[in-house]
Amino acid sequence: MSNIQQTLSIIKPDAVERNLSEEIKKAFKINNFNILKEKKVKISKSEAEKFYQVHQSKPFYNDLCEYLSSGPIVVMVLEKNDAILENRKLMGATDPIKAEEGTIRKKYGISIDKNSVHGSDSLDNAKIEIDFFFKD
Repeated sequence: MSNIQQTLSIIKPDAVERNLSEEIKKAFKINNFNILKEKKVKISKSEAEKFYQVHQSKPFYNDLCEYLSSGPIVVMVLEKNDAILENRKLMGATDPIKAEEGTIRKKYGISIDKNSVHGSDSLDNAKIEIDFFFKD
């Protein structure tokens, strides 16, 4: 039974700055993700605030928004069977120190804040996040 899903992936400013975009995209391809759409963008702080609305009440919200809008990011729509769960496994734990070996965050993450990648955490959020960056 196939369960093809789409998820949003963001290569965050710290990874773009260190020229890791191609390496990270390679990790997705090796793990059988199809990259359906992709673009490099720079978003404003107010756009970041909209994007991270779900985290508004959290203490790290402002820093998160500052950071996401601090430099160019690469946004992608990934597709695969169980894409959301598979992408979260591939990314690894939010804190690179706790992430499993071989995960993107373990390899490239600098800190819990600068952890190189973002991925949608649910089908509902994937749809919202994809629409946020790829409204036709």
